[in-house]
Amino acid sequence: MADPATAPATAEVWRERARAARAMQDMAGADQAIAEAARLAPDDPLTTFLRAQSAYELGYPAAALFAKAVQLWPDNPDALRNHALALASEGHQAEAEAMLAHALAARPDWLDGQRVLASLRYSYGDAETYDAGFAAAVKAMPRHQGLWLGWFTLRAQQRDWPAARRILDAATAQLGETRALAVACAFLSSESGDLAQAQARLAALTGADDEFLALCRIRTALRAGDAAAARDLALPLTATRLAGQVWPYLSTAWRLLGDPNAAWLDGGLDGDPVLHGVLDPGLPAAEISDLAALLRRLHTASLPYAEQSVRHGTQTDRSILLRHEPLLGTVRAKLMEALRAFVSTLPPPDPRQPLPHPTLGRPRGGLQISGSWSVRLGAGGFNVTHSHPVGWLSAVLYVGLPDDPGPAPAGALHLGAPPPELGVQLEPYAVIPPRAGQLVVFPSFLWHGTYPFAAGERLNIAFDVVPTSA
Repeated sequence: MADPATAPATAEVWRERARAARAMQDMAGADQAIAEAARLAPDDPLTTFLRAQSAYELGYPAAALFAKAVQLWPDNPDALRNHALALASEGHQAEAEAMLAHALAARPDWLDGQRVLASLRYSYGDAETYDAGFAAAVKAMPRHQGLWLGWFTLRAQQRDWPAARRILDAATAQLGETRALAVACAFLSSESGDLAQAQARLAALTGADDEFLALCRIRTALRAGDAAAARDLALPLTATRLAGQVWPYLSTAWRLLGDPNAAWLDGGLDGDPVLHGVLDPGLPAAEISDLAALLRRLHTASLPYAEQSVRHGTQTDRSILLRHEPLLGTVRAKLMEALRAFVSTLPPPDPRQPLPHPTLGRPRGGLQISGSWSVRLGAGGFNVTHSHPVGWLSAVLYVGLPDDPGPAPAGALHLGAPPPELGVQLEPYAVIPPRAGQLVVFPSFLWHGTYPFAAGERLNIAFDVVPTSA
């Protein structure tokens, strides 16, 4: 048994080893290290929480571990939130909801808790009253602007514009027209199709723009057919932390203006649209079949999370390629090898350009996964057009496909066409029909989505990678 006088310091050393292993995405090594830290300091709140988190991220049962973390660290809301998520992932959805609801009754202004409760309710089948927690919270705290805006965001993510409007009207009645509510109203006007009102509201909003308002102005300019204004709004933001979000809008504006910078951005040095690859990662048929069976077991939700791009299907939580299952580790190694080979073929940055290219201008040492998930679509399923602002390269591995998706381009991936709600008519650069075992890679900033298919199942693994210095 460890000496109690030295155990905390020793546990700290093991926590640091776990942190270093996580930085290298050695999740198994990190888990072993944090387990040793927990053995040496079983009543340390931080160590107990990190132990539970490690188990959860790897896909092991973690609810009991989080329960202990909550007991030792009762004022840590992250422990309670993740305890609920672990319970739901282990099949105890009702218990997870009851736990969050009990906590929110005492503290209705816990915004993260409200969001998670609504997300759980929605993803497990409640598409009507999933936001009841927010409704109760604003009754209890009608002057809390964050609650009103959180509730508004939930309904806006579902493009339920009438409900979103009712929420903003009720919030304005309680708070008056604050700047934050005025921004939300401008966004709602633009996204719901009232362009004249959106332009008037945006013109009235003077002063520095926050990130949300800046993107709203760009989207509204494109809707109004003013590509030059969208370009002028987006271009300075490429040097800020908003860069990942504005590059696809800048691409759209440049294409509409006939600017050769569009070819530089989307096609790289030679302007040959688009910087994408269709790769064979070398997965044998038996491995693909086993992978499909494993992925199906991990799709436990009834509906996608409200903020996701999935329609008529589900998306897994946590980073699926960092889980503990040996098959996923094998697949991950092959996918990353294929991506490293693709990166080695990318052209160098164009030294004549004053702007650093968001793909070619980044270091190309190592690669790390910045997010990974599985999508399972049913009949009529598709992904709405979107981009991945925090990725560098994005990729999709096709695992299971319908026997008869319908006439082309049913079920295909499209690259480069902007979201239809912007009202911009631009054709995709590429339309790629899926094939089981095929890996498609493309720049994360590029608009992409999929076409609906008639019947069957479409199952994949999607992920983002970012470059590292080594």
